[in-house]
Amino acid sequence: MFSKLKQFKDLRSQAKTMQNALAGESIIVEKNGIKISLNGNLEIISITLNENLNKNSQEESLKDCLNDAIKKAQRLMAKKMQEMGGLPGLM
Repeated sequence: MFSKLKQFKDLRSQAKTMQNALAGESIIVEKNGIKISLNGNLEIISITLNENLNKNSQEESLKDCLNDAIKKAQRLMAKKMQEMGGLPGLM
């Protein structure tokens, strides 16, 4: 029982270390003058809109930027996880 608790504590520690490492990363995507910046924890840092686009174009570009930024962040998470040796408690 205590070994399971230790594994859980180690896993939690690894997750916290990864979260801290990802918080320092930055993902920036720009399309049609719309720019989104996320950190590695998928928190939006900034959004810049293009006032020259009509509402529908702005919405579409914003959606595309956000989806691309999330995909890039997910790839970054996977890369960081591999660099840290994965999460052995989940294997």
